[in-house]
Amino acid sequence: MENYLPIIFDTLQAHLPVVLKVLLILAVGFPVLFFVRKWIRVFISEHYTPHYGLLVSKIVYYIGVAIVVISMLHELGFSLGPLLGAAGIIGVAIGFASQTSVSNIISGFFLIAEKPFEVNDIISINGNVGVVLSIDTLSVKLRLFDNRYLRVPNEMMLKNEVINVTRFPIRRVEFKVSVAYKEDLARVRDILIDVANKNPIALQEPAPLLIFDGFGSSSIDFQFNVWAVRAEFLQLRNSLYFDIKKRFDDEGIEIPFPHLSLYKGAATEPIPFRMVSEDNPIPETGKPERE
Repeated sequence: MENYLPIIFDTLQAHLPVVLKVLLILAVGFPVLFFVRKWIRVFISEHYTPHYGLLVSKIVYYIGVAIVVISMLHELGFSLGPLLGAAGIIGVAIGFASQTSVSNIISGFFLIAEKPFEVNDIISINGNVGVVLSIDTLSVKLRLFDNRYLRVPNEMMLKNEVINVTRFPIRRVEFKVSVAYKEDLARVRDILIDVANKNPIALQEPAPLLIFDGFGSSSIDFQFNVWAVRAEFLQLRNSLYFDIKKRFDDEGIEIPFPHLSLYKGAATEPIPFRMVSEDNPIPETGKPERE
């Protein structure tokens, strides 16, 4: 063993500079890379959009990792030519084996180019509504409003209809309002427009709009459209329903509910019936009396 100690010592002494260089690359490269990635994301997000900031920071990070790894291999004496050739062959094999992943990557480029939504937008897909957390190479990550995490492959984002809820600064709130047939429709219209005008959240431009929706089975139906700032959409929806109900009660406007009439044959003679209770029991014949 004592004969091998000088050899081991000489080997360590000969490779010590290489080991120190590799450790220096690791110690300096990755901290600098993390700092540059964070700075680029913040800078681009402030001057452009969070979507571009996330995308560019990821590209810079992946390129930086590749440079650090290549530098380490170079210091360790590996020839990059054979490694690149082997990497190319492996890449082709992986590409054939993972066509779905390649499709998602290509779809991701289309999403980036078309830009139908951005980070922090609220979107709806397949009945799921949530906030966009990130737009990555393979998928889009969402945080649903019940605090669940949803991952949607990029290919599915292109194949399905996606609704961007927060694309525009204002949104329209649609109310379904029904009144009894006996009501004066012009008066109902004036009351609804006045309720919208007095609501501080409702916008006056575009103006509130009342649309006749049809003659229902027990009511006259309207669609009442009122606009609001995007951030106050739900607040307006809730407050205006309370305002309409209170105003209808104050004005004596009836909000009807379905009624059902039964007939025994003659169109003008409904079936008589009697409410049975302890004070009004069923006769001994077993049949309720008709009134």
